[in-house]
Amino acid sequence: MTPSAQSAQPRRSDATRAAILRAARERFAADGYERATIRAIAADAQIDPSMVMRYYGSKEGLFAAAAEFDLRLPDLTSVPPARLGEVLVRHFLARWEGDETLVALLRAASTNPGAAERMRGIFADQLTAAVAAFGTDRALTARRAGLVASQVLGLAFTRYIVRLPPMVDTAPDELVAWIAPTLQRYLTGTPPS
Repeated sequence: MTPSAQSAQPRRSDATRAAILRAARERFAADGYERATIRAIAADAQIDPSMVMRYYGSKEGLFAAAAEFDLRLPDLTSVPPARLGEVLVRHFLARWEGDETLVALLRAASTNPGAAERMRGIFADQLTAAVAAFGTDRALTARRAGLVASQVLGLAFTRYIVRLPPMVDTAPDELVAWIAPTLQRYLTGTPPS
């Protein structure tokens, strides 16, 4: 292969990846995760479906790469410290119930390493930044954010993916009453020695 042919190949694959991601974003937005298909996305990108699988491995992997996720966390600096846990539980319940893409990402993250990495990145970046507003040291901030994420993701997994009857049947206000004190302790409690 000549040097010019070698340099043209990465550009072609980059263009193919970009076309796939563009088509996937449009298709997932129009049809939702469940109804979007690899075939439809490939047709939109004007490529063979096998190319989608070659680059992204699965629908879950493609979704994780294509979807834009914003937790839309509230500004916690304006929340009274004693209400932080309550505000976060209410916020996350509203986000999970109002956005099928987050539920789809959680479903994909349980089986797809790329989607799991995407979920880790979202929570590490966005939640850690929100918790950092409390001024604790970096290691403690990461620990607090990780504990909050474990609780919130566990709630979402049991309520929206596994659909465990006690979790599905519990009203949001009751979930807040149960879970907010735990998040409050994670956010403002004194770490164990």
